[in-house]
Formats: sequence, structure tokens, C-alpha cells
Amino acid sequence: MIELIVCDMAGTTVDEHGDVYRALENAVRETGVEVAADDLQTWMGAEKREAITELIRLGGGEPESRKVDKAFERFRELLLGYYTQNPPTALPGVEQALRELSARGVKVALSTGFSRDVMEVLLGVLGWNVGEGELLDAAVPADEVAAGRPAPYMIHRAMEQTGVQNVARVLAAGDTVNDLLAARNAGVHAVGVLTGKLQRAELEEQPHDAVLEGVKDLPKYLVSLDAVSV
Repeated sequence: MIELIVCDMAGTTVDEHGDVYRALENAVRETGVEVAADDLQTWMGAEKREAITELIRLGGGEPESRKVDKAFERFRELLLGYYTQNPPTALPGVEQALRELSARGVKVALSTGFSRDVMEVLLGVLGWNVGEGELLDAAVPADEVAAGRPAPYMIHRAMEQTGVQNVARVLAAGDTVNDLLAARNAGVHAVGVLTGKLQRAELEEQPHDAVLEGVKDLPKYLVSLDAVSV
């Protein structure tokens, strides 16, 4: 039934110790505005330049292009510094689950609200590669599509890159509200995971087909989907 799995990175497949939250908050605070915890959570999973723009506005600032550009560069600088100090790791069971799915013939893609340069640093630290015989069939950063989450474009780009044409045969998994909204906007199977900051009740308030403990449970979940479809 499912031909392609598209997973978010930070908080879904990768434990980066909350450093993306810290870098985003600190970069925006350096512009002279406060960042409310609820606002920060709302904009997690989104393309980071867009998130910075909205967080400055929500903090009472004026998100001029120059200010946003400077904050975005500062965000990347802070994040890469944090990653150097405390390297990200794969969440428990994720790599095994992705390899199991691949062995079953399911294509595996990652999507991220990061730009390509940050994504490639993250993949390099993890030792995850894209290509034939590698762990991943595609990896899509937010700066290579028209708009990041909750727009559906990263999921659709992953479909383009893997040759999957039917949205009914695609599953997208993530730990944020924007992940679930992007999945629903893309018309694919939407799965929330509990390895991020949100609790089950918070994810279940959003459009979803399932909420799992983590990506590690996807192989078992796909078996249950296949059983229902028979």
C-alpha cells in the first residue's frame, strides 16, 4: 500500500538535543524582541527564514528583510556551533526501522525546515547518505521548494525525486503540528510521532491518521495498514 515514507528530521528521526529550538530562539532574541514559548512551538517545523520573520513580528518587532537575513545567518551560525559541541544522533530504533522499510521495497525520504547546507551537515554527522544502496532515497530541504511546511511542497518534491505518483501510497511522519498539516495538505497519510516536544493529545488535535511512539514503530504500523487493505 505505502510506497514512500517521508520523515521529518529534528525531533522525528534525529535527536539534536533541542538545539534547533535554542538557536532559533536566541537568534530572534538578538534582534531585540522576546520569544514566547507557544509562538516558538507554533513555528517549529516551518522553514526557518519564515519562522524568524513571524517570531520577530509576534515579538512586537518589524521583520525588515535585512533584519531577517541577519537573524537567519545568526541562526545557522548558532546551530552549527551547537551541533559541533553536542553532535546530533539518530533517535533509538530509527535507522533500523528505515533499513527495514527499504528492505521491503518502501522508498525512504527525509524532509526538513533547514536549508541544504545545515541539512548536509546533519546528514554528514549521522553518516546518512542519499542514493542507490544508501539509507535514503531522497532528502528535501525547505530552501529548495516554493514554501516550507505547512505547505505540501517538500512531500511532493520527495515524490518527484523517488518517482512515486500516487499520494495515497505516501506516508509522512513528524513530531510537530506543521508536519501533520503539511501531510494533510499534500493528501498523504499523516502520522504524528511522540519523540518531539508535543504530547499525544496535542498531536491528536490536528488532522492525522495515527500517532505513534516514534518512527521506530513505522514498520509494524505499515503491516497493520496492509492487513486492513487486504
